[in-house]
Amino acid sequence: MVEKKDLLELEAEELKNEITALGEKAFRAQQIWKWLYSGELDFQGMSNLPKNLRDLLSERYKTGGLKIRKKLTSRVDGTRKYLFELDDGNIIEGVLMQYHYGYSACLSTQVGCKMGCSFCASSPLGYIRNLTIGEMLAQILCMIHDLNDRISHVVLMGIGEPFDNYDNVVGFLRRINREDTLNISFRKMTVSTCGIVPGILRFAREGFPVNLSVSLHAPNDAIRTQTMPVARRWPMEELLAACNEYARLTSRRVTYEYALIKDVNDAPHHAEELAAKLKNTLSHVNLIPVNKVEGTGYDKSSRERIETFRSILERKGIAVTVRRELGSDIMAACGQLRRDTMMGSEKV
Repeated sequence: MVEKKDLLELEAEELKNEITALGEKAFRAQQIWKWLYSGELDFQGMSNLPKNLRDLLSERYKTGGLKIRKKLTSRVDGTRKYLFELDDGNIIEGVLMQYHYGYSACLSTQVGCKMGCSFCASSPLGYIRNLTIGEMLAQILCMIHDLNDRISHVVLMGIGEPFDNYDNVVGFLRRINREDTLNISFRKMTVSTCGIVPGILRFAREGFPVNLSVSLHAPNDAIRTQTMPVARRWPMEELLAACNEYARLTSRRVTYEYALIKDVNDAPHHAEELAAKLKNTLSHVNLIPVNKVEGTGYDKSSRERIETFRSILERKGIAVTVRRELGSDIMAACGQLRRDTMMGSEKV
């Protein structure tokens, strides 16, 4: 069987060339483009195309090669968590969250991850491959179709390390920024990294003001290397220097994600040490009550410890928030639904 070409991989001019090569008029390509970026990925649903063209497209092409295998909707806050199945049978996740400013999509960039962070539910499953631009687009377009509403914000904070799939990630961000696609402002996009310094520096020079989120999770290298293998390659001093350079070149403050793990990194002296490292930088700390993941041995910090940690940072002049816990009743931990599915269980 000949592999179908993915139309979501194509730019507008490439799509026009593809469609006119079928003997169709150029305006048909414009119609297809509009359908795709409205969230309609089923050719048979493109109602203003003639039936013979819809059939031909279904026979020869695909649109991301992704389908929703399972969807969980929180009864608490309406957060939607999607389990997507790819053409090759691999599984990824996406989450759709509602805030006062609109909807935000959290997307995956890889099938699995190489980084091996010990508190992450995805780590035990290992890395399989990068996602294509089309597969990243298909995640958000499926969400748009399911939601039947606009998505204004995107965070690449799902399964995978975005800077380990650099070219496809940047291509995806540029695509969804265009006025004729999703028209999402670069300022409403966030890329999360575990701390790949060359990727941060390269991204800083791309010339667009995307928000950078860095998984720090420790106030020093001794603790960070226990939980994040990447810290052995790029120590904290080098990482923070790269982040400060990112802030300087983009004029965007860097968000440091800090998962508070009971009796590991949540003591008052840890907050004091973190504040000293971030003093006088364009930064923000997002404190995260760590999700309990079976097999890690880690547990959440107490509410009292979280509040003490936050108050110390504030007193030291560090901008800080405690992450709002969304979808707490639908396996909110990144990778948790995929992990349970791959381990043979899909129970909620």
